[in-house]
Amino acid sequence: MSGASGTLARDPAWDPSGLVPAVVQDRSDGRVLMLAWMDAEALAATLETGLVHFHSRSRDRLWRKGETSGHELRLVDVALDCDADALLVQVDPVGPTCHRGTRAVSVLARVASRCEIVDRNGGLRDQSWPGHQ
Repeated sequence: MSGASGTLARDPAWDPSGLVPAVVQDRSDGRVLMLAWMDAEALAATLETGLVHFHSRSRDRLWRKGETSGHELRLVDVALDCDADALLVQVDPVGPTCHRGTRAVSVLARVASRCEIVDRNGGLRDQSWPGHQ
């Protein structure tokens, strides 16, 4: 799928609760901003509106990122990983992503910036991420 108004080539491999993890990445520099969960309703709303929606597990409902703060995530692209069990959601963020007012969810950003990308055969593909994609 390319662009905010397309569809995915296949359905995600939903977990038993009907959810799939969505890794949100800033299009401008590849930084991981957050990890959240999508269900079919959230994915459909995201594709229809071009604004990123998630499924709130704590409130058990659909929520649009920024619905109260105004700090929206504008959809650029969404893609499934090779197993279809995770989504990569590329965005143009409007304001900070974290509810604490930071650009990214702090712990996730620190971990992601130091991880090594390993291919399926166990070989090191990149030295670090983001920046070496």
